[in-house]
Amino acid sequence: MELTVGITGASGTIYAYRTLQLLAASGAVETINLVMSGTSATVAQVEMGANLKDVNAEKINEWLGLPKDSKIIRFWRLDNLAAKPSSGSNKQAGMIIVPCSMGTLGAIASGAGANLIHRAADVCLKEGRKLVIVPRETPYNSIHLENMLKLSRAGARILPASPGFYHRPKTIEELVEHLCFRILDQFDIPHSKKSEWTGEEVS
Repeated sequence: MELTVGITGASGTIYAYRTLQLLAASGAVETINLVMSGTSATVAQVEMGANLKDVNAEKINEWLGLPKDSKIIRFWRLDNLAAKPSSGSNKQAGMIIVPCSMGTLGAIASGAGANLIHRAADVCLKEGRKLVIVPRETPYNSIHLENMLKLSRAGARILPASPGFYHRPKTIEELVEHLCFRILDQFDIPHSKKSEWTGEEVS
């Protein structure tokens, strides 16, 4: 399976970090086309202490703890509209935008995209491929909600960064993973079942 992952400048870099790690370790994903917005590196530095300035595939592998020579992640510049994810003839399974800023959400909803994240998302919609958008904002105003509804009607899956608590998370990592597992579920990608609801009665 080939997927594209877009990381924007919304808060929640840790969701992108863990999602990428899980995708790379799943055994179901052969290629991850990674695109980062201009402010995502700044947010990653503020939230996680990650140095992703002048980023490249090798630096991404180091950040994620992957082997230095790993080829699973292919990094594309935001301004490279000739990249593979910008064409519908590239037969990928879909795209995940995690976290998704309201600016990116609005650009995709308007169909007036100006960069590779916008274009790759538009390609998924026009080709009928899965587009999973993970917005991280609160509260939502009417414009945000209308843009989400517009994208949902166009075929996107809106998966807000709203982790559950029924699995009784004891760490931030367990809380984050619950949401990341839900992201992987959208593509039927295998993962740990430890946060799945079992339907057992609570005594």
